Amino acid sequence: MKFTNLIADDDAVSPVIGVILMVAITVILAAVIGTFVLGLGDQVSNTSPQASFTFDYDSSASNTGTLQQNSNADNYGDLTTTHDGGDGIEVERLTLSDGSNTIEGSTISGWSNTVSAGSTTTEAVDNDDTIRVVWKSSNGGDTATLGKWNGPEA
Repeated sequence: MKFTNLIADDDAVSPVIGVILMVAITVILAAVIGTFVLGLGDQVSNTSPQASFTFDYDSSASNTGTLQQNSNADNYGDLTTTHDGGDGIEVERLTLSDGSNTIEGSTISGWSNTVSAGSTTTEAVDNDDTIRVVWKSSNGGDTATLGKWNGPEA
C-alpha cells in the first residue's frame, strides 16, 4: 500500500458531508412545519405589544360618558389617556375598561387606526374607578393590561 494514495484518496468525504447536510435540512424543515401544524406558529404573532400609557385626571371637567356612572358632578372628571411610547397598536385590539363598562377601541374618540406615541383620548370617569387599557389578540384568546389608572378615591 502506498502512502501517497491514502493522502490523495478523499472519496468518502463528499458522501459523509452530503448525508450530514441532508439530515440537518430535514430536521430544520420538520421543526418549522411542526410549529405551524401544532398551532405554535400562531402564538408567535399573538404576543402582546410593548407600549407605555400615562393618565391625567381633571376633576373640574363636566363631561359625561360610558365609564362615568355617578350623577353627582363632584364624583367624576375627565381622564386623558396618552400613548407615551413603544409599539404602535391597531385600535381594534384596544379597550378602555373600568371593570363593569368597556369602550371598544374603534369607538374611542381621538385614537386613529393605529394608536402610536402621542395618541390621546379623553373619557369621563368616576373618581373611584380603576381604568385599564387592555389589548386583545387577533384571535381574541389572549389579553394583556398595557396601562392602569387608579382614581383618587379608588
